Amino acid sequence: MNADNDDARHRVSRAVWDTVAELGIEATTVRAVAARADCTTGLIMHRFGSRSAMLVHARQTLFDRTARRADGVDADEPAADRLLAVARTVLPLDDVRMVEARIFTGFAAASIADAELRELHVHNTRQWLARVTGLVAELGPDVTDAEATEWAREIVATMEGIAVLAVLDGPTYPAAVQEQLARRTVADVVDRVGGVRP
Repeated sequence: MNADNDDARHRVSRAVWDTVAELGIEATTVRAVAARADCTTGLIMHRFGSRSAMLVHARQTLFDRTARRADGVDADEPAADRLLAVARTVLPLDDVRMVEARIFTGFAAASIADAELRELHVHNTRQWLARVTGLVAELGPDVTDAEATEWAREIVATMEGIAVLAVLDGPTYPAAVQEQLARRTVADVVDRVGGVRP
C-alpha cells in the first residue's frame, strides 16, 4: 500500500465523517461525500461499494474513537475513578465530542428503519455495556454478575440519554451539568457497593 493510497483512503474516510456530522445521515449521499473529498463518486463506490457500507464505516469510526478514549483511562486509578472516566467518554463535553454525539444520535434514529445500521449500532453499544459492566464488577468483591449488569445498564442508559439531550438542548445540558449527572450516577452505584466515591 503506497502513501498516495493511504492519503486517499484517509481523505475519503474523513469526508464521510464530516458529511455525516454536518448534514446528518439522510443527506449523506455518495455524491455529497465525493464533493467533500474532491474526488469522483466512482472512487467512493470503489472504496465502500454502497452508501450503506459508507454509513457503516462512519458508525464504526465513532465507536473506535470512543473506545480509544476509554482505553486511555489510567489502569492504576481506583475502580470508581476508572468507571467515571469511562462513563464520561461518550458525553459531549467539548466541540469534538458534540460532533460525535450528533452522529450517535443520528445513527440511533436511522437504525430504527435500517436493519444493517441497527445491527452495528446495537453491537457497538453492547460492547460498551460490557466494558462498563466489567468496571462495575471491579468495584468490590461482593458484586454479583447480575448486579454488575443491572448497574452498568443504569450507567449506560444515563450517559447515552445525557448525550442525546445535550445534542437536542445544549443550554439545559451544558458540560457542567453533564459532569454533575455523570458523577452522581456513578456515585450512586458506588454507594450501593459500599466503595469509595470518585
